[in-house]
Amino acid sequence: MIDLHLIGIGTGNPDHLTRAAEQAMRGADLILLPRKRSETSDLLDLRRTICAQVLDGAPTRVAEFDLPNRATDTPYLDAVNDWHDAISCAWAAAIATHLPHGGRLALLVWGDPSLYDSTLRIADRLRHDGLALSVTVTPGITSLQALTAAHAIPLNLLGAAVTITTGRRLRDHGWPPGAETLAVMLDAGCAFETLDNSGVEIWWGAYLGMPQQALVAGPLSTAGPLIRTRRAALRAAHGWIMDTYLLRRRSVIP
Repeated sequence: MIDLHLIGIGTGNPDHLTRAAEQAMRGADLILLPRKRSETSDLLDLRRTICAQVLDGAPTRVAEFDLPNRATDTPYLDAVNDWHDAISCAWAAAIATHLPHGGRLALLVWGDPSLYDSTLRIADRLRHDGLALSVTVTPGITSLQALTAAHAIPLNLLGAAVTITTGRRLRDHGWPPGAETLAVMLDAGCAFETLDNSGVEIWWGAYLGMPQQALVAGPLSTAGPLIRTRRAALRAAHGWIMDTYLLRRRSVIP
């Protein structure tokens, strides 16, 4: 039996870990850390740093495994489904190698495992394949929380709704009908540039909560080009970027 704990670690800043997250890490028999392609090796280093700080003196073992890459030459949903299948196989192999007799396993998840993350879906694949598995989620600070905190703004307007979407959907479908505030995640290519920018405000942030945190805010018409330039420079400097942003129509901003 595998007692799987999915632990939200926020944006990678050890100071953002909750007490529950620290307790779950120290209570695990094993923490598995994924290795991605070399240009994102500092993401693995952040997880290693978190483990070193939190596990000081704890008996928890730490092991690493190679995370498969997602195909880019097939339709998006097909590629993601195939990728998740490959990741579940990688998990199963790592469990068989490092925790063959069962026990308490922890995985460290960026942000929160319940918001725009597929770790829970991958765990379901393992159960479907016959692995005896229980799942516990320890929530973490989301990128949206870190974004609004960094800009010192509320996520929602008084009595108003927030629509959370992705860059892909924003690019393909435009501004959702009736939406007042848009929180956009997983945008790999500045999808805000496809919108009519008149009367729209943007609050953007990259590497939120990290030493290299970058913020831009203002009218989309002027801030949008700045974000594209800044984003490209940061990605070139670090080899990767994690960013998110909030959009509001100026007509609903008090």
